[in-house]
Amino acid sequence: MKVAIFAGGFGTRLSEETSVRPKPMVEIGGRPIIWHIMKMYAAHGLREFVVLGGYKVDYIRDYFLNYRGTRSDYTIDLASGAVQWHDDNLEDWKVTVLDTGGDSMTGGRLRRARAHLGDAPFCLTYGDGVSDVNISALIDAHRKSDRWCTLTAVTQPGRYGALRLSDDRSHVEGFREKGAADGGLINGGFFVCEPEVFELIDSDQTVWENEPMDRMVELGKLGSFAHDGYWQSMDSLRDKVVLEEAWAAGAPWKVWKD
Repeated sequence: MKVAIFAGGFGTRLSEETSVRPKPMVEIGGRPIIWHIMKMYAAHGLREFVVLGGYKVDYIRDYFLNYRGTRSDYTIDLASGAVQWHDDNLEDWKVTVLDTGGDSMTGGRLRRARAHLGDAPFCLTYGDGVSDVNISALIDAHRKSDRWCTLTAVTQPGRYGALRLSDDRSHVEGFREKGAADGGLINGGFFVCEPEVFELIDSDQTVWENEPMDRMVELGKLGSFAHDGYWQSMDSLRDKVVLEEAWAAGAPWKVWKD
């Protein structure tokens, strides 16, 4: 199963960092947060990624193009250009980096990746959030349902709009606007999608979280997977500090072995 990662937004609330790099490339513990996200998926056996770039996409391209050279010792023959790599112990990932447009919205970015994601189910997430969600259990729950998409419902008070779930928390019945003291469950990303979702995206200006999700709610095709563990997004400099402190303390999302 492939994993698509939203990585094209401007990240305006983190402008201290995103003036020079896209938000998924902002580092936590010396590695871009998108690397942490990929490590989470790889720990569950998913190693093929489609990065939905846009804003400063060349920064992402350069990172992965030069990944081996910056992570491995090597000997280079300057005359011939031949390179011999030493102690090569890199991640066995296959990474596709796409320019999905500087002004595309989230749904438009996903729509532009259709040819690379094919006609099979795929995972989808945001390039700025980490969690200890059991991705294998999420995929299994989705496969046992008849939903076109299953999102991960997480607890995050305050700044986000909340979900209205069924009594058994297995599917989404609607959305509520965010409130100052709202402690409800929210959309934490970490989706599993069927290819039918592409038919709900009309154009580059379609927002994935709006029309497509609303239409799936109406059709009874949007499922949820409740996660009561760790989840944290990086929307501001304060969030980056929170994540840095969590990494130094052991990183709850670090589900992989070094």
